[in-house]
Amino acid sequence: MAAPWNFVSSYLNTALWSSTDDEGEPLDARFDMSDIDPDTRARMEADCHAFYDANASAINCLGAPEAGDGTGSDGMAGHDFWLTRCGHGAGFWDGDWPEPYANKLDRAARALGNVDLYVGDDGRVYA
Repeated sequence: MAAPWNFVSSYLNTALWSSTDDEGEPLDARFDMSDIDPDTRARMEADCHAFYDANASAINCLGAPEAGDGTGSDGMAGHDFWLTRCGHGAGFWDGDWPEPYANKLDRAARALGNVDLYVGDDGRVYA
């Protein structure tokens, strides 16, 4: 099963929103998903599909939180996947997801490790 677009797009947008350039400005102020290098984006999307496939039942659990932008629990999960795996101050563990799913999703996201985005000399976003 492939991850729904709401999950993937939320993950990519959260990555841009929470990452900064060399001047400390959020990447989403100047870049969008189309600016992510194709190889980097393919790896990010592959991570999304693998994570979603392994955790779909927890993502779609009874009581799963809904994203405020209308993308549902898939959108919230994509957002929290990026924040959790990269060690930001919010994510699956912050109280929105019901247990035992919050703990399961938190462990699975952290196991994949951190990803850092940066802007290359060519003006593309890389990881």
